[in-house]
This record gives sequence, structure tokens and C-alpha cells, in this order.
Amino acid sequence: MAAAGALIVFATTISYGVGWVIGVPALVPVLNTLASFPLMVEALRRRDLPDAVARMLLWALTMAVAATVLSYAYPADTEALFLRSGDYRREMFTWVVTGRGAESTPSIFIPQQAGHAALFCALALATAGVLAMPMGAVLMNYMGHYVGTLAGISRHPALLMLLGWHPWAVIRVISFVVLGVVLSAPLLSRLFRFAVDWPAARRLAAWAGCGLLADIVLKALLAPAWQRLLIRMLG
Repeated sequence: MAAAGALIVFATTISYGVGWVIGVPALVPVLNTLASFPLMVEALRRRDLPDAVARMLLWALTMAVAATVLSYAYPADTEALFLRSGDYRREMFTWVVTGRGAESTPSIFIPQQAGHAALFCALALATAGVLAMPMGAVLMNYMGHYVGTLAGISRHPALLMLLGWHPWAVIRVISFVVLGVVLSAPLLSRLFRFAVDWPAARRLAAWAGCGLLADIVLKALLAPAWQRLLIRMLG
């Protein structure tokens, strides 16, 4: 895992540099995915589902750090480079400043998140993750852009880079990663002729489903208080 983990961190970081040079926003999530997807497949072929999940969690963490730091340092450039980052930043900034918006309105955010989860799972199952993982990268990048640009206008940027990743959002990311790996396995196992540890896969999928429910509950309960905390951190 150590060598593979180092390769994932290195390749994912480099993918942002390549995307920056090319300057085509639609290619950035594809490049991000290429940095880790082959290593996920390699772990699955060894029937090591936990290692596959661990590798993709490291990938998500690397994207979160890279997108956040880049957006803190170069907000205008990343807004042009990361798909949907401008719209999401404006939506979240409005919520942070006013307390009004989808983030603290369950009637809005529950259908949105359910739709994202359903689309992601369908893409993972139908395409062996080939389209689901870039979708996940798009989500990570525009979330990181919001956090990085929020930190950029704060008197406490380092703290904002942590608090801006809301705890329910972190749970959602972990759940998406687990579901992405598990639901990619059926088609990949047929394409590459390997066996899947289905009991372990079902357990992981169940935990990920619980994580998505926890995300909704925590967001509904904590979003108003978290918004007040963020506004204080802005100074």
C-alpha cells in the first residue's frame, strides 16, 4: 500500500499541473481519475477490496488538499479551471454570509444529494466506475474551490481550510468513494476475470448507505450552527 499510496498522491498532484497547462476544464477530472483508477483495478484483481477502498480514499484526500490549496492561492484561475466551481462558490458564500440557502434547507438539499448519489451509483455500476470517478472528481474540485476561496477571505485561513470541509460533507465523500469502488467491481470482475469478495462488498455498501443517511441527518441538525461558526472565523 505504501508504494501505491505514494504513487496516487504524486500522480493526482501532477494531474492538476497537467490540467493547468492544458487549460481544458473538462479534462481535469479525467486526468484526476487516471491518476488512481488503474491502481484501484489492480487491488480489486487481487481480491483486496479494503485496499482498493483505501487507495481511493487517499485519492479523494489528495484531491481535497490540492483543490483547496490551489483555490486559496489562485482563486480566479481555479474558478476557470474547475467545472461548476463558480456557481457552487457563490451559492455557498451566500449561505455562509446570510444563513440562507440549500445547505440549511432539507427540502432542497435532500433531493439534490439523492440525485447525485443515484447518478453516481448508476454510473459506477454501468461503466465500472469509468464515468463515476470523474463525476466524483468534479464534486471534489468544486467543493475544494469553495473551501479554498473562503479561506482566502478569512483572518484564519488555515482553520477555515479545515472547517470549510463540513463534517457531513466528509462523511458523504467517504460514502461515495466506498460505493464507487464496490459498484465498479461487478463489471470489472467480468472484464478482467477476477472474483469479488461479495460479503465484504455488501458490508461496505451497507456502511456507505448509512453514511449517506448520516450525512443528511448531521447536515439538517448542524448546518445552522456551522454557518455561525464559519462567519465568526471569517473575522
